[in-house]
Amino acid sequence: MLVIKNLTAGYGAISALHGISLSVPSGSIVTLIGSNGAGKTTTLKAVSGLLKPKSGEIIYEGKNIAGLAPHEIVARGLAHVPEGRMIFANLTVRENLQMGAYLVRDKQVIRRELDFVFKTFPRLKEREQQMAGTLSGGEQQMLAISRALMSQPKLLMLDEPSLGLAPLLVNTIFEKIVEINRERGLTILLVEQNANRALEISHFGHVLETGKITLQGDPAILRLNPQVKSAYLGGG
Repeated sequence: MLVIKNLTAGYGAISALHGISLSVPSGSIVTLIGSNGAGKTTTLKAVSGLLKPKSGEIIYEGKNIAGLAPHEIVARGLAHVPEGRMIFANLTVRENLQMGAYLVRDKQVIRRELDFVFKTFPRLKEREQQMAGTLSGGEQQMLAISRALMSQPKLLMLDEPSLGLAPLLVNTIFEKIVEINRERGLTILLVEQNANRALEISHFGHVLETGKITLQGDPAILRLNPQVKSAYLGGG
């Protein structure tokens, strides 16, 4: 579904990505792990159009989308849940969800998607009329994911969904990611510092270090790799 070829991107004169290549097969969960500053968020920003690549290709469903505007990319079925959630704090939960569906014209489809996200995250249904800024961190993360789902994506990109959450909520978020992938057949590109949990739920993994892919493969094998264990899994 998504193929990144020799992608170089950065900020001003500073390059954060140095010709990375990776693929995300349809229906899979692919994880991208790496330390702070490795280029994980930059990769997602380049794919979603928030950052214009310096060179390389981003092939989504057979077409190069590198350099397209973010709204054009969303319209093609690609949604990005940014690091830090970025919810609309002064809007209610329901209004945030409706913002996610701003490109959807069919009211029946919007109702169906609302039903799905409320079934997936019952807590949001309970807080439907509550101002989003008053939600807990975990609830805000649920809302950020649900808002992206309202756009009916075929590919969902998640940037650090477990960041700053209590362990119990981390488990819930990862369980829901698996559930959404399984029930909707939704393709997911996951960027996560909780490397152990991310590799547990993924079908394929990539390790990004200082703007380059250094390892990739079966997540179970990556978890046994001494380099990965030492750097990301807290083991020797």
